[in-house]
Amino acid sequence: MPLRQCLFILWLIALVLGLATTANATTTISQRFKEAPQFYNSPDCPSISSIEFELDEGEEHIFCSDEAVHVAMTLDSAYIRGSMAAILSVLQHSSCPQNIAFHFVTSAKANASLLRATISTSFPYLKFRVHPFDDSSVSGLISTSIRSALDCPLNYARSYLANLLPLCVRRVVYLDSDLVLVDDIAKLAATDLGNSSVLAAPEYCNANFTSYFTPTFWSNHALSLTFANRKACYFNTGVMVIDLDRWRAGDYTTKIEEWMELQKRMRIYELGSLPPFLLVFAGNIAPVDHRWNQHGLGGDNFRGLCRDLHPGPVSLLHWSGKGKPWARLDANRPCPLDALWAPYDLLHTPFALD
Repeated sequence: MPLRQCLFILWLIALVLGLATTANATTTISQRFKEAPQFYNSPDCPSISSIEFELDEGEEHIFCSDEAVHVAMTLDSAYIRGSMAAILSVLQHSSCPQNIAFHFVTSAKANASLLRATISTSFPYLKFRVHPFDDSSVSGLISTSIRSALDCPLNYARSYLANLLPLCVRRVVYLDSDLVLVDDIAKLAATDLGNSSVLAAPEYCNANFTSYFTPTFWSNHALSLTFANRKACYFNTGVMVIDLDRWRAGDYTTKIEEWMELQKRMRIYELGSLPPFLLVFAGNIAPVDHRWNQHGLGGDNFRGLCRDLHPGPVSLLHWSGKGKPWARLDANRPCPLDALWAPYDLLHTPFALD
């Protein structure tokens, strides 16, 4: 057999084996997670009615319905295990789970088909759409922070939800991937934003607000006046109710980007995507009860120490910070509160309940 023909056959075999390996890897990843049970609406749930927006062929009314609860989350391979647990917790504690529309934002560079297949395999009944996010739209604006994980472009996608989601979506609940709900998300989605607030979130006015910005910021009179006449308090951007109509009308994405551009020229903060939100919204948000974001359970950003719950009732547990419950469980070094996350783990591990 001529050498050229032999090499061609070897190349063809390698190509076929490579495709088979890729297909098997995709199947393996999408089947790592168990299928979640299906949850049904209670009898008094509102029906999803037709709306005035023209839908694409095959599109379900729920994705443009004001009666639906719209939930936005980012989705990537690094946090997919946390995302799956969060989705399960939302559905399990909802009185109207069939009225929830999920909007997953993924990096345009990610394997969206694999992520979509992973969700569909565990939640074959889930109503969801995947929205690609172009990393280049924000990557040039990102400054390094105290944790490299905070510098991921997808971490900034929450600032672009008004552009990524359909115009017919007027209100959305944004959730991080490292949390679980133990209460009905419809209660959170129904938060009163008043006549002018763009977003709602639990505020923490006992936190040292000045620590979120550098001495350069506070020593510049023109910059520090940003918070004049505003009772500015810290809030965590991992749980927010956002009025997308008001966001679009006020072009708040541009306002956030302007602060990020300034940060590139003179370092005014240290912590990822949070400070621009504080600069734009702190002191002007609708309050939400603290029960809806028991945050910080991942410990601090340096050591990942175990944390206790804040005093009071709990509707949402949030493992913000360095330590994630799935990683600590796998390492056999869990914090006590990680046991509250484990029942929602759909991965086939000893910690996931069948």
